[in-house]
Amino acid sequence: MLCLKRKSSSNFATMKQKMHIICLRSVRYSDSKSILSAYSLEAGRVSLLVGSGKGREAMRRRALTQPLGVLECVADVVPGRDIHRVAEMRPLHPLSALRANPVKCGVAMFLAEVLGVILGESQADEPMWRFVSAAVVRLDALEPDKVANFHVCFLYRLGMVAGIAPDSATFAPGKVFDLSDGRFRTAAPLHRDFLYSDEAEVAATLSRMTFDNMHLFRFTRAQRNRVTDLILRYFTIHYARLDSIKSLEVLRSL
Repeated sequence: MLCLKRKSSSNFATMKQKMHIICLRSVRYSDSKSILSAYSLEAGRVSLLVGSGKGREAMRRRALTQPLGVLECVADVVPGRDIHRVAEMRPLHPLSALRANPVKCGVAMFLAEVLGVILGESQADEPMWRFVSAAVVRLDALEPDKVANFHVCFLYRLGMVAGIAPDSATFAPGKVFDLSDGRFRTAAPLHRDFLYSDEAEVAATLSRMTFDNMHLFRFTRAQRNRVTDLILRYFTIHYARLDSIKSLEVLRSL
């Protein structure tokens, strides 16, 4: 009888592939390795095996792979495998100011967790990657007293890149905002996912918020938390469930 042997994964050729990545979450895999979940310019969502033992090099890698780190790495890619071993990495943008500021760190942690859900199993999307990486550089460069609205602006702009931004052209004073179809209406819809006119007007003003003028929008902490909750609710309706973001409470306390 003729027996056919299955080829083992070791028979597949390993390819060195350069990737430009944004770090989302790192989980300890063993005493010497961690699995880094990241979003890459070349392949979209990827999982990378990164050395995380002891010593100066391990400490450097842990620092580089903190939430929203923007890196260039070389990975050993084996066809058919979901996790790729990282051979080397270097920062594309040193984030020294971000890492030194606890408020910026909290914002980065929150946004990385949101992106981890939003990007899911996403394929490569160059406009999305470039938006996020450029925003991280902006966050690092921000003066500490201008950080408060960064996550609000980021989330709204993220919705624009994802193609789910509200239709601000339908706004007029006194209208309600229908969260389900992203439009402003003269009368409340039959469902409960809508905002009354006062909050609808706030939602409309967010369309004018940019990273350059966001510090001019004056919110109390309670108002900013409410706006954040509503944006997460909007994303949950249109994109992916964001009602269990663990770092949200950390963000609220900053």
